[in-house]
Amino acid sequence: MSNIILIKGGGDLATGIAHRLHASHFKIVITELPRPTVVRRTVAFAQAVVEDQAVVEGVTARRVTAAGIECTLADGCIPVVIDAGGQCAALLKPQAVVDAIIAKRNTGTTLADANVVIGIGPGFTAAVDVHAVIETMRGHDLGRVIYQGTAAPNTGIPGPVGGYTLERLIKAPADGEFTACREIGDTVEAGEIVGYVGACPVYVAIAGVLRGVIQSGLSVTQGLKIGDVDPRCRREHCYTISDKARAIGGGVLEALLHLGVKP
Repeated sequence: MSNIILIKGGGDLATGIAHRLHASHFKIVITELPRPTVVRRTVAFAQAVVEDQAVVEGVTARRVTAAGIECTLADGCIPVVIDAGGQCAALLKPQAVVDAIIAKRNTGTTLADANVVIGIGPGFTAAVDVHAVIETMRGHDLGRVIYQGTAAPNTGIPGPVGGYTLERLIKAPADGEFTACREIGDTVEAGEIVGYVGACPVYVAIAGVLRGVIQSGLSVTQGLKIGDVDPRCRREHCYTISDKARAIGGGVLEALLHLGVKP
């Protein structure tokens, strides 16, 4: 299976990468955790872990074991494998590994993982622990391929959308189990309750469309990002890959081709 591109993580940015590479005829395998904490679930192949399959812009991902990878690829779908221990790379021997966990730090990816290793966002150093880094910060350099050095450091402040930055984030007010009471795509008003962590209500700070919220039943810690409000009020944006994810996907495609990886 040496012609496989292994993508670590199945969140919305990883999905934008996988979708673009799939459309460019690469064979993609995604690895995920048993209980992924994905905010933009409607555009995340990680949702296949929860629902057995996920469809994003016409592309289907299916949860499978390692034994089901080949037949899933033959069906034109993207396999999603639960791999909490990070053992898939050694098993599959992919031609490239893309670390799209977006942990803002390197959780164990090394140059030895594949012939080509790409890190998404801060936490990686090109030519040290990966061959290339893709910039994830919104702005002039979004999607840029870096072959020496690092991406811009994590500031903790998201890029502005509709004039808002931190205000559009929804964070857990306490430790506990999250239960949503609103759905992705719902219109919400500032100060409205969208869920609970235990008995503690979760409020939104601004009006807009609930673009993302994590799966009910997940255990969260205080301060964890668990949702996202889009003040532009474009409900259709909840169901399509974002401009940011597409730009990052384009950067990964460029890096793979530049480093000699072919479909």
